Amino acid sequence: GLMSRDALLSSDHADGVTTITLHDGKANVMSLDMLRALDDALGSAQAARAAVVLAARGKAFSGGFDLATFQRRGPELVEMLEAGARIAARLLACPRPVVVACQGHAVAMGAFLLLAADLRLCANAELRIQLNEVQVGLTMPRFAIALCRQRLTPASLHAAIATARPFDPPQALSAGFVDELVDPATLLAAAQQHAHRLAAYPAPAFEASKRRLVAPALQALEQAIAEDVADWRTQASTHS
Repeated sequence: GLMSRDALLSSDHADGVTTITLHDGKANVMSLDMLRALDDALGSAQAARAAVVLAARGKAFSGGFDLATFQRRGPELVEMLEAGARIAARLLACPRPVVVACQGHAVAMGAFLLLAADLRLCANAELRIQLNEVQVGLTMPRFAIALCRQRLTPASLHAAIATARPFDPPQALSAGFVDELVDPATLLAAAQQHAHRLAAYPAPAFEASKRRLVAPALQALEQAIAEDVADWRTQASTHS
C-alpha cells in the first residue's frame, strides 16, 4: 500500500548539503512509493542548489526493485522500472555533487544508484554488492548495462552482469562499484565531509565539467530507457 514519504526516507538540509536517508525499516526496496519519495527529495535538494549525500539505515543500502510489483505485473511494474531508470539518470545529470554512503547490501537497483553518483563511499563491512537479475530470472535492463559500462572495469562488467557475481567491499572497490572503503562508524561523517568539500568547488566549473563528462552516458541512458520502456510495455500487455 501507499506509505508516507516519512516512513520511507528522511531529508535533512544543513550548510548547502542535503542528506537523504533511506529507512523503510526493511531492505529499502525501490518500490514506486520509495522512488517517488526519492525523486521528491532530489527535487528539493536541486531547488536548494545543494550537494547530496545519499545514505541508508538497516542491513541493506537497498535490496533493489520491489519484487512484489514484479509478481503482480501490470502497468505499475512498467512505472516502477521506468521510475528507477529515471532516478539513475537524474543522479547522473545532477548539477551539484552527489555522494553515496553505502552502509549495507546494494542489490540490483540499489547498486545502480551507486553507479550514478559522483563519489561512492562504502562501509568496509560484511556486505555485498550484486546485480542478481540473471540469477532470479530477470533480463538485465539496457539502462542498467549503460550505467555499468560507465563505471565498471571490463572484466567485472561481464562478471557482474552475465554471472550475477556478488562483490564484497574490496572486490567492489577494484571493480568500480565504489570509490573508497570507510570504517562503518565514520561512514556518514566521511560522506558529509566529502560533500562539503566538493560543494566548495566553484559551482560553474563543477557543473560544466560534469555535464561534458556525462553527456555521452546520459545520451546512451536516454536511448536505453526508451528501448526498455517499449519492451516492458509489450511484456506487460502480453502477461496481463
